[in-house]
Amino acid sequence: MPFLIILIVAIVAVFVVYKRFFGLGNPGNAAQYNHENMEKVENSPLEGKHFIFLGSSVTKGMASFRDSFVDMIAYRNNCSCVKEAVSGTTLVEKDNLLGKNYISRMKSNLSADMPCDVFVCQLSTNDATKGFPVGEVGDSFDINDFDTMTVAGAIQYIIAYAKQTWNCPIAFYTSPKYDEPKYEAMVELMYQIAEKWNIELIDLWTNDEINEKYNSISEHYKNDKIHPTKKGYNQWTPVFEKRLAEILAK
Repeated sequence: MPFLIILIVAIVAVFVVYKRFFGLGNPGNAAQYNHENMEKVENSPLEGKHFIFLGSSVTKGMASFRDSFVDMIAYRNNCSCVKEAVSGTTLVEKDNLLGKNYISRMKSNLSADMPCDVFVCQLSTNDATKGFPVGEVGDSFDINDFDTMTVAGAIQYIIAYAKQTWNCPIAFYTSPKYDEPKYEAMVELMYQIAEKWNIELIDLWTNDEINEKYNSISEHYKNDKIHPTKKGYNQWTPVFEKRLAEILAK
């Protein structure tokens, strides 16, 4: 009997965890929102192109059973999307999750021979949550000059490395607006860095249309204040597709 009680408690605990963190039972994760049920884009300018997405849980699709906007873009546009994403990781080069920060994974998991038409990186919410120092933008473009223990230094290191490695357009994307002053400061920093490096921004933080729906809990676009459901990613996907097409056309 004690074993049975322990087993029941364990099952309930797992269910609660999956419901709370991974979106189990959330109506926004219904099968109708799966990427394979989305409409294909006819004559897409993204067709046949190659994209690399570097990020953490939002890029991965932590609360949508790993079905994120990246998978949706690939399916809808018949393009190749590499999703290098690990939940909980940061831009800042800290030894989190066995050292699997953005920079270490970019250098070890993404081959220089990999074709890439646009390199897209997530402005990670984890750096704000962990309270890492923002740092300063500075004037240098030398990859050896950046303090990767700060957000500003890590972002610029990633940009410099991606430019050297894939020689393609680079874009960073932000999360939609949520109550976090530290992340808002990172978004402001990102604008400074984008101007300095002449890179692209896919800014959901200031996208009124995204935020109006995304921040309505009853609409099930997200599972918590940060992580989208499949329905939320359905909403994001056309925004990314439009911006990627604009970037390719330049």
